[in-house]
Amino acid sequence: MSGFWIKLARAFKVSGAGRKSEAIDVAGSIDRIIMGLGNPGAKYARTRHNVGFMVLDSLANESRNGWINDGNARTCRVEIAGCRTLLVEPLTYMNRSGEDLPALLGKYGREARDVVVLLDDLSLPLGRIRVRERGSAGGHHGLESILYALDTDEVIRVRLGIGEEHMPKDKADYVLSDFPAEKQAELDGMIAKAGDAVRAILKDGAAQTMAIFNGSAARSRP
Repeated sequence: MSGFWIKLARAFKVSGAGRKSEAIDVAGSIDRIIMGLGNPGAKYARTRHNVGFMVLDSLANESRNGWINDGNARTCRVEIAGCRTLLVEPLTYMNRSGEDLPALLGKYGREARDVVVLLDDLSLPLGRIRVRERGSAGGHHGLESILYALDTDEVIRVRLGIGEEHMPKDKADYVLSDFPAEKQAELDGMIAKAGDAVRAILKDGAAQTMAIFNGSAARSRP
């Protein structure tokens, strides 16, 4: 089913008043797509729910390449572990994160197996990450939107811990609140480690990366 949507998006992409667009010199120029999940705008920039965006911003800063608006997403072209990589931050808000992904994959000639998603996870403590090759959304509406749009649960994801020992009852308010200043060092360490995990996935594959980063002793950088 995912292949159907990608082909459909590719076949019916138009520009102007119903005019079929000219061939875009992007197909085949991107090897992998890394999608961070979050909400657009300064209001949400430092919230726990936006930690996926934070990792992508860090990877973009390392490359010194700029972001552009690409449909309903911000994108940035970088090279990671020898792979021509497109960083993607959806601008459709968290619960609709996957809405335009089939069209984006069609545009760049990629498939669901070429995508890596970075997202926040309440069940993991701050500083921990967990890499998975497949599985359910686990209650995360952004990932749920992506799996629904691609009609598959075989999407590599890097879950980023935002949990605390004593969690408030109002989880929605918690994830939409900013990281406290005293947690900045742990947050920075997790962002750096998530960047390392992305590089490892692209270089060595998800299975080997899981063996390195998913252990109980795997913590954020000191």
